[in-house]
Amino acid sequence: MNETFDYLIVGAGSAGCVIANRLTQAGDATVCVLEAGPRDTNPFIHIPAGFMKTVVDPSVNWLYESEPSEGTAGRRIAQPRGKTLGGSGSINGHIYNRGQRLDYDTWAQLGNRGWAYRDVLPYFKRSERRIGAGDERFRGRDGPFTVTDPDWSHPLIDAFIEGAVSLGIPHNPDYNAESQEGVGRTQRSIWRGRRMSPARAFLHPARKRGDLDVRTGVHVERILFEGRRAIGVRCRRGGRRLDLRAQREVILCAGAFNSPQILHRSGVGPPKVLADIGVPVVHALPGVGENLRDHCYVPLVARVKGVDTINERARGLRLAWEVLRYAIERGGLLSLQPTLVYVTWHSDESLRNNDIQVSFTPASYGETYESGLDREPGMTCGGWLHRTESRGYVRARSADPFAPPLIQPNYLADELDWRGALAALRLARRILRSAPLAPYYAGEKTPGEEVRGDDELLAYGRESCSACYHPMGTCRMGRGDDPKAVVDAELRAHGLEGLRVVDASVMPTMPSGNLNAPTLMIAEKASDMILGYPPLPPAELDDAVSS
Repeated sequence: MNETFDYLIVGAGSAGCVIANRLTQAGDATVCVLEAGPRDTNPFIHIPAGFMKTVVDPSVNWLYESEPSEGTAGRRIAQPRGKTLGGSGSINGHIYNRGQRLDYDTWAQLGNRGWAYRDVLPYFKRSERRIGAGDERFRGRDGPFTVTDPDWSHPLIDAFIEGAVSLGIPHNPDYNAESQEGVGRTQRSIWRGRRMSPARAFLHPARKRGDLDVRTGVHVERILFEGRRAIGVRCRRGGRRLDLRAQREVILCAGAFNSPQILHRSGVGPPKVLADIGVPVVHALPGVGENLRDHCYVPLVARVKGVDTINERARGLRLAWEVLRYAIERGGLLSLQPTLVYVTWHSDESLRNNDIQVSFTPASYGETYESGLDREPGMTCGGWLHRTESRGYVRARSADPFAPPLIQPNYLADELDWRGALAALRLARRILRSAPLAPYYAGEKTPGEEVRGDDELLAYGRESCSACYHPMGTCRMGRGDDPKAVVDAELRAHGLEGLRVVDASVMPTMPSGNLNAPTLMIAEKASDMILGYPPLPPAELDDAVSS
C-alpha cells in the first residue's frame, strides 16, 4: 500500500462531504476523500443559474445516458451526475425538499430499524441552517447547510399559486414542515446569491481542521479485499496507479450510478453480472445495481400573453442587465433555481395520499433543460408520481474503470407511474386554465389542446418525458434475510467487513421529493454510526401530525 488512512471516502458528493466533516470534527482519525473530478472552481457551479451550463459541461459532469426503453419511446435520456467537489450537489437545481413522513416510516416498516421519520428528523435538522420562517419542531437553525426562500417575484408565480388555491389546494408556505400537501414556492440551497453546495457547507470547513486529505482527479478502479474485509482501494491519478489503505473503513459515496459499478468491478454483486464483465466473485450480493428508480416528469408547456417571462429576460440587452445586476447585488435571474413553485397533491380524491407533484416555472425550454430556453414567452409545468414504482438497474459495462455504466431506469414501466404522471398533467392543465391565470394564458403548446385521452397522453408522455435526475436505490438498505438487500440498517455491506455505502443508492424506496436533502440526512446519520455514537433522540411529535 502506498499510503494509509483511518478512513477512505470514495466520492466527494453530498454524502462524502458530510461524512468528511463529521469524522474530522471528531478529531481522532485521518480521513482521505477521493474525487474523480476537479476542484469546484468552475464559476458556473456557484452562480445559481449556472445550472444551465453545468448540466451539459463534461468537465464537471459525467454526462451519462440511459438505455432506450419502451417507456421513453426508444429514446436515451440524459443522466447528468456531478464530477467535482460537492458532486451532484454542485450541479443540481438547488431544491431543498425532504419528502413526507410516510416515506421514512415505510423504510422502517420494511425492517430498517432507526429510519422512521421520528428517527431521521433530528438529522435533517442537524444539517440545516434554515433562513426564514419555520416551525422549530421541524426546521434546523444551526447546521452548516443554508436553506432559503426565493426573493424574486413574478406575476405568473402569484397567479399560479392563486390558481391552485382556487381549485381547493391549500397554500403551504413550508412543505418541509408538518405537511407537504399544498402549493408553495420552492425552498432552495442558495445563500446570498451563491449556491450552497455540500462542498461549501461541509467539505471546505472540514479541510481547515487538519487530518483531512482531499484528492481530486483520482479515479477509483476497485475496492481491495483481504478475504471478506475491505482494506483499501486501487485508483489512478494522472496516469499513475496507486493503492491506498483504510485501517478502519472504506466508505463508498459515489452515488446511485457509480457506487454499484465500483462494487461490480471489485467483485461484489450478482455473479452473472460479474461473469459478464470478467471479474472474479469476491462476494455474491445479488442486489448490487438492482432497484434503480428515478422520478420521470412529463412536461406541459403553455404560451404566455400580457407579461414577459424568463425566456425574454435571458436574451440580448436584458440579459446583460441581469448579469450586471447579479454582479452588483447577487440578485435577479442569475440568482434563481430552475423550479419556482411546487404542488403536492393526490391523483385520486378517494385516496388523499399526496402521491403526485407538479412543478412550475415562468419559462419554457426545448425538449429538456439541456436544450436551453425558448425564444417565445412561455411557462412550464412538469408532473410525476412521488413514490415511483418503475424499477431498473445499473451495470458495470466492463472491468474498464473508465467505461460509463449501463443505466436502465425503465421509466413509466409501472402502471402506477404513468397513471400518476397523467394525473399530474391533468392537474397542471386545470391550474393553468384557472381564472387567476386567464389574463396570461395564451394556449397550450405541448402536448396541445387536441391531446386529451389517456392513450394519447401516455403516447405523448413516452415521447417527451425526461428524468428529474433523482436516481436512487441501487445498493438498497434491508435486512439480512432479504436476498436483494445490499446494506444493513447501519449501511454496512451484507457479508463484508470494513465497507459501508452511504449515498442515495441505499434508499429502499423513493422519497417524495428531490434527493439532495435526504442524502445529506443519510450521511449525517451514517457519520454517527461510523463513529459509534448513539443516535440522536427521536423527535417528539404528536401522532396526529400529518404526513
